[in-house]
Amino acid sequence: MTFLEQYGPWALIAGASEGVGRTFAETLAQRGLNVVLVARREHVLNEVASGIEQRYGVKTRTLAIDLANADAAIQVQNAVNDIEVGFLVYCAGADSNYMPFLESPLSVAESMVHRNCNLPVQLCHHFCAPMVSKGKGAVVILGSGAAFAGASNMVAYAASKAFDMVFAEALFCELKPKGVDVLGLILGETDTPALRRLRHNLGLAMGPNEAVKGAETPAYVVDDCLAHLTDGPIRLANRKMRWGLRFLFPFSRNFIVSLMDKANKKVMGKG
Repeated sequence: MTFLEQYGPWALIAGASEGVGRTFAETLAQRGLNVVLVARREHVLNEVASGIEQRYGVKTRTLAIDLANADAAIQVQNAVNDIEVGFLVYCAGADSNYMPFLESPLSVAESMVHRNCNLPVQLCHHFCAPMVSKGKGAVVILGSGAAFAGASNMVAYAASKAFDMVFAEALFCELKPKGVDVLGLILGETDTPALRRLRHNLGLAMGPNEAVKGAETPAYVVDDCLAHLTDGPIRLANRKMRWGLRFLFPFSRNFIVSLMDKANKKVMGKG
């Protein structure tokens, strides 16, 4: 099958207004998929959608939804119940605060957990069922190197990204045999507008648009993801991280998941 036949006709990208999410939307549209763009800022989404339609001739749909809302998943589902989504990208939930856990309101941590844990579970449960019935489709859940170990100022963020990583791994084990590709895409330092703003706020950059030296670009991250889309469950989309983690974790996540899944199936009498 072609890329469009395998993963189309529509892709849904949560967190599509800028950075890696926007690049996913652009790249998937370039490959022929219609795209649903989800984020809070309607005017930005409309600009992105207009540019995509003009450049690639595909259809777009914009959903201005705050994914921190308790009913965000229902809003998304209701807005696309008339189309077939064959490619789901969850690219929301970055940490714009980088503050100690006790110096922020509890609601900040709860919002982070909702966006990074509840929403991916809800959206995958809804959109993956039709993919399985057709025996094709893809899910990409963006994670972070912060998931490998806790650290100051990233309490809820790191924990929620650890959830995303293991969720993607387990979902891969269940859905890959049924024809659906699942990839947990683990980002390292990536030169996104969000990171540029955060670095400026922390006094690490002269301005909010200063490029992050040595970081991967969103284009590299997306191209690397699509090149390894069928090689799940985990892909480290950062060259420095792939090199460095060899010393901290001599066995790859994919190898560990493979052993765990085989052991689980043996215990349950299914392998």
